[in-house]
Parts: sequence; C-alpha cells; structure tokens
Amino acid sequence: MQVLTKRYPKNCLLTVMDRYSAEVHNMEQVVMIPSLLRDVQLSRHEGRAQAEAPDLYTYFTMLKAICVDVEHGLLPREEWQAKVAGGEAEEAENGTAETEEVEDESASGELELEAQFHLHFSSLHHILMHLTKKAQEVTRKYQEMTGQVW
Repeated sequence: MQVLTKRYPKNCLLTVMDRYSAEVHNMEQVVMIPSLLRDVQLSRHEGRAQAEAPDLYTYFTMLKAICVDVEHGLLPREEWQAKVAGGEAEEAENGTAETEEVEDESASGELELEAQFHLHFSSLHHILMHLTKKAQEVTRKYQEMTGQVW
C-alpha cells in the first residue's frame, strides 16, 4: 500500500487528494487482472443489485481516470469539451451558453465568490472522500474474488 508522504491538516483538501491518489494507486497494484471486475456489482447485497448499477470494472476505470486529473491537472477547456462531447455542434452550443452566462453575471453584479468557493470546496472534499471509499471497496472486492483477503 502506498503511504502518504506529505503531512497536511486532516480535513485539508490536499490531504484528501493525497489519500485518494494513494488508494487508487493501491487499487491498481492489487488489481492485476481488471477484466475480472466486469459484470461484478459493488453492492453488498448481490442478489438485489440493480440492473443499471455500474460494475466494478466501470468503477475501476473511472477512479483511474479521475486520479489522472487529480495528479496532473485538468485538460484545457477546449480539449475537455472535445473529449466529452465528441462533436463540434455541442461545442458551439456550449460557446453560446457561455456567452449568455457571462452577460448574466455582469448584469447581476459582483459574484459572491467566497460563498461559491466554499460550496465547491466542500463538494469536492465530499466527492473525493466518497471516491476514496469506492477505491477501497473495489480493492477489497477484488481481493475477496481472488482469495487474497488477509
């Protein structure tokens, strides 16, 4: 298991990000054959697993992709839009919406940046903690499947 090398306060976003990164790297080291995770539900009650619930392989790939963003930063906005949208028509629509949004912001006056910061900060903190737990669950479930439980 990867050990945290930096010391920050317990609820610091950097601590949460480091913990998430460490758990994802641990998950990658433990899961030697990711294809075994296909069609396996994360739910504790496997008999009642929902049909539309993502399988462990989906969680595995999502957690790895998010970790890349956490460690290396975001793609430039244009590259991200192209990656997600996959089409120029949607990008044009987004550009129009952005222009309208900027006009609305300038018309409404100064934004409450501190309030927005706290909202997004707490949301990011919560999401990273949740994703860290998901990485731990994927690792634990893989270990159970392969008989590696200690």
